[in-house]
Amino acid sequence: MKLLDRYIAREILLPFAVVILILAGLFASFSSARLLAGAVTESLGIVALFKLVFLKTLISLEVLIAIALYISVIIGLGRLNKDHELTVLRSVGISTTRIVWVVLTVAIPIGIISGILSSYIRPWAYTESYILDAQAEAELNTNRFQAGRFHGSERSGRVIYVQEKNESIKQMQNIFHYVKNPHNSEIVIAKQAFQVQPTSSEQKPYIQLSDGVIYKLSSDASVDAAIEFKNMTYYIDTDYVLNYRRKAAATRTLWESEEPRDIAEFQWRISRPLATILLALLAVTFIRISPRQDKTDRTYLVAALLFAAYYNLNGLAKTWVENGVVGAFPGMWWLDALMLIGLSLYAFSLKHQWFRK
Repeated sequence: MKLLDRYIAREILLPFAVVILILAGLFASFSSARLLAGAVTESLGIVALFKLVFLKTLISLEVLIAIALYISVIIGLGRLNKDHELTVLRSVGISTTRIVWVVLTVAIPIGIISGILSSYIRPWAYTESYILDAQAEAELNTNRFQAGRFHGSERSGRVIYVQEKNESIKQMQNIFHYVKNPHNSEIVIAKQAFQVQPTSSEQKPYIQLSDGVIYKLSSDASVDAAIEFKNMTYYIDTDYVLNYRRKAAATRTLWESEEPRDIAEFQWRISRPLATILLALLAVTFIRISPRQDKTDRTYLVAALLFAAYYNLNGLAKTWVENGVVGAFPGMWWLDALMLIGLSLYAFSLKHQWFRK
């Protein structure tokens, strides 16, 4: 790449680096606040919370990268245009076509990174986040219990309260355990409990309860029962069985599937590189709209509206494929095809008049 090409590329890459860091930081902060508001730390702990925020940020990067590149092209070329540097570049023989090629040399590698994130990193991140969710819902996992707090699970209908807990020996005092089943409810009250670690890999950890009562309640009051016990064993569920989740499915699995929802997810993943590149090219067209600084705000507004429209249409196209409204072909590709045709027509109509005052 020649010196002037590197200069133009740098004017795009520097804002890109700044914008992607800002967007990722804002998204991570928003995710942290949302998870903290949902009391996730009580279910998973602070370490797992940070891991979950990291995974969610990884998942979001496929979109954040496209946004950051779109913005950075507008900012970078817009600055060159505002300072009349594009005019100087044209005067020394740097054509519009060459500038577009410089944008492509930046956009194509970033698009490939977006594709890798979408096809490989994103499914892995979803798998890990689903495992964390399963761990949060794991029944009687005493590692997440805190003394003096209620711990509940909407999925299992279980509520547990521990009055006191000794973390070093995994011992608990005054335990209340309630679980609601489809046809009855059960309340367990025990004075003491402690977690027993398995002696071999084939055994599961379990909780030994002592000196308590089990109340079994049903819709028919005549069959309620109370059972006293001296010792009772509860096994901890450590088998986090994950159902099929297409967002966590391997890309090859989706490719071989004929289910409309799998096809939509597959096309979404492999279309991210093309979407990133097309958005970068779309950003180039805004430089001609605002040759003077006083129109910059309007340019940014139009650019934001077009970006929002494109991603909303992308979501709509995916939904149509999922619901069978549109088949595997044209699938989601019609939107990118229309955008590519529109950019081609725009370039043909302007020819060498881009970036003129």
